Amino acid sequence: MSRRGCLLAGLVLPLALLLVLLWPWYGPGPLAKDTAFIVADGSSLAMVSSRLEAEGAISSGSGFRLRARFFGGGAPIRAGEFMLPKGASASTVLRIIQGDDVLRRFVTVPEGMPSIMVMERLKAQPYLTGDLALPAEGSVLPDSYDFERGESRQAVLLRMQAAMSRTLKELWNKRGPDTVAKTPQEAVVLASIVEKETGKPSERATVAGLYSNRLRQGIMLQADPTIIYPITLGKPLGRRIRQSEIQSINDYNTYAMLGLPKGPITNPGKASIEAVLHPAKAQALYMVADGTGGHAFAATLEQHNANVEKWFAIRRARGEI
Repeated sequence: MSRRGCLLAGLVLPLALLLVLLWPWYGPGPLAKDTAFIVADGSSLAMVSSRLEAEGAISSGSGFRLRARFFGGGAPIRAGEFMLPKGASASTVLRIIQGDDVLRRFVTVPEGMPSIMVMERLKAQPYLTGDLALPAEGSVLPDSYDFERGESRQAVLLRMQAAMSRTLKELWNKRGPDTVAKTPQEAVVLASIVEKETGKPSERATVAGLYSNRLRQGIMLQADPTIIYPITLGKPLGRRIRQSEIQSINDYNTYAMLGLPKGPITNPGKASIEAVLHPAKAQALYMVADGTGGHAFAATLEQHNANVEKWFAIRRARGEI
């Protein structure tokens, strides 16, 4: 090959590689029409890129994340609803969700977020105004709420609390005959324990049934999250529970008292309240982790002890003990 040919080849290859790298970022995207896209409060770039791919706004979520780190400038993505134009390039999509051109802004309260963290999340919203006192535990319905720039934090909180009042009234009016809750407030208290005890939707009714059985039979609930609540107000403890804390006497520790704690230990979601008002008709009185993110349930102490041994064996195999 001539020197000129070698020179051209030496130029073409880097240009081709550059095109392969840049075209998916700056070239036209797959959107066939203008599309509204919602970024939930607290979403990570990985979560958003996966949803963008699923909704056809970009060709590759992993490619989007990679190029965003190189070419995105480091600005955070914003929570809210954005309008993505037809054929928007990946770079344009990122610029839009990093920008201020928001159709609607959102703040999200996940299921099981305690009130102290709800307060912190509202205070962290730069587009809200005014101060905010700690809301009553269990008074907020977990959901996503839109708000206007300049709106007061108190106004947004009142909408969250009004949503809980409406939802609780509707669910209470449809309660089943097997619920142990005597009042809507008792339903929220028990639902807050169910919310903290399992993150597995399929288990909620069974966990609610287990605690309902214990309440009927006059057995202590012995729910670990009720030990933690007076210490952290519902935030993660970050360590193992101490023996002194298990034995501590207070209005929340269900290892040292019969019945329900004096109030909720978090803000339960609708599904957990429904579970308490329609508990599973099971004989379970005990539960322990099963290594899959769920629990093994037992009706007798003998069965429970066998399940505990299985859990210890799993932990030993993992090198945790």
